[in-house]
Amino acid sequence: MSKLPKATLSHNKTKETWDLREDKSHKLIKSFESKADATTGGSLSKALGKAGGSVKIEKMNGRYQEERTFPRSADPRKSKG
Repeated sequence: MSKLPKATLSHNKTKETWDLREDKSHKLIKSFESKADATTGGSLSKALGKAGGSVKIEKMNGRYQEERTFPRSADPRKSKG
Protein backbone atom coordinates (compact mmCIF):
# COMPACT_ATOMS: atom_id res chain seq x y z
CA MET A 1 0.00 0.00 0.00
CA SER A 2 1.38 3.37 -1.00
CA LYS A 3 1.45 6.31 1.35
CA LEU A 4 -1.37 8.77 0.98
CA PRO A 5 -0.62 12.41 0.20
CA LYS A 6 -1.15 14.60 3.27
CA ALA A 7 -2.74 18.03 3.34
CA THR A 8 -4.07 20.54 5.85
CA LEU A 9 -7.16 22.74 5.69
CA SER A 10 -6.47 25.95 7.59
CA HIS A 11 -7.82 29.47 7.89
CA ASN A 12 -5.99 32.17 5.93
CA LYS A 13 -6.34 35.30 8.07
CA THR A 14 -5.08 37.62 5.34
CA LYS A 15 -7.56 36.56 2.65
CA GLU A 16 -10.31 35.36 5.03
CA THR A 17 -10.49 32.03 3.19
CA TRP A 18 -9.91 28.37 4.08
CA ASP A 19 -6.90 26.98 2.21
CA LEU A 20 -6.14 23.34 1.48
CA ARG A 21 -2.35 22.96 1.21
CA GLU A 22 0.03 20.05 0.72
CA ASP A 23 1.91 19.37 3.96
CA LYS A 24 5.38 18.87 2.45
CA SER A 25 5.51 21.66 -0.13
CA HIS A 26 2.83 23.99 1.31
CA LYS A 27 1.53 24.27 -2.26
CA LEU A 28 -2.05 25.56 -2.44
CA ILE A 29 -4.40 22.84 -3.69
CA LYS A 30 -7.66 24.79 -3.42
CA SER A 31 -9.10 27.77 -1.58
CA PHE A 32 -12.64 27.85 -0.16
CA GLU A 33 -14.78 30.79 0.94
CA SER A 34 -15.82 29.08 4.17
CA LYS A 35 -14.97 26.01 6.22
CA ALA A 36 -18.47 24.66 5.54
CA ASP A 37 -17.87 24.93 1.78
CA ALA A 38 -14.72 22.85 2.17
CA THR A 39 -16.08 20.15 4.45
CA THR A 40 -19.48 19.44 2.90
CA GLY A 41 -20.65 17.96 -0.37
CA GLY A 42 -17.46 16.05 -1.11
CA SER A 43 -15.45 19.21 -1.78
CA LEU A 44 -12.28 17.94 -0.09
CA SER A 45 -12.47 14.65 -1.95
CA LYS A 46 -12.87 16.44 -5.28
CA ALA A 47 -9.98 18.79 -4.50
CA LEU A 48 -7.66 15.86 -3.73
CA GLY A 49 -8.60 14.04 -6.93
CA LYS A 50 -8.46 10.32 -7.70
CA ALA A 51 -5.27 9.79 -5.69
CA GLY A 52 -7.09 10.78 -2.51
CA GLY A 53 -5.20 11.63 0.62
CA SER A 54 -5.34 12.47 4.29
CA VAL A 55 -6.59 15.91 5.36
CA LYS A 56 -6.10 17.49 8.78
CA ILE A 57 -8.79 20.08 9.46
CA GLU A 58 -7.86 22.96 11.76
CA LYS A 59 -10.05 25.16 13.91
CA MET A 60 -9.85 28.96 13.69
CA ASN A 61 -7.28 28.94 16.54
CA GLY A 62 -4.93 26.63 14.59
CA ARG A 63 -5.51 23.50 16.68
CA TYR A 64 -6.52 20.34 14.88
CA GLN A 65 -10.23 19.54 14.88
CA GLU A 66 -10.18 16.24 12.97
CA GLU A 67 -8.50 14.21 10.27
CA ARG A 68 -10.27 12.70 7.26
CA THR A 69 -9.05 10.13 4.76
CA PHE A 70 -10.20 10.01 1.13
CA PRO A 71 -11.27 7.52 -0.05
CA ARG A 72 -12.47 6.05 3.23
CA SER A 73 -11.32 2.60 2.14
CA ALA A 74 -7.72 3.92 2.39
CA ASP A 75 -8.12 4.70 6.10
CA PRO A 76 -5.74 2.53 8.16
CA ARG A 77 -7.70 -0.17 10.01
CA LYS A 78 -5.74 0.19 13.25
CA SER A 79 -6.16 3.94 13.63
CA LYS A 80 -7.77 5.43 16.74
CA GLY A 81 -11.20 6.81 16.10
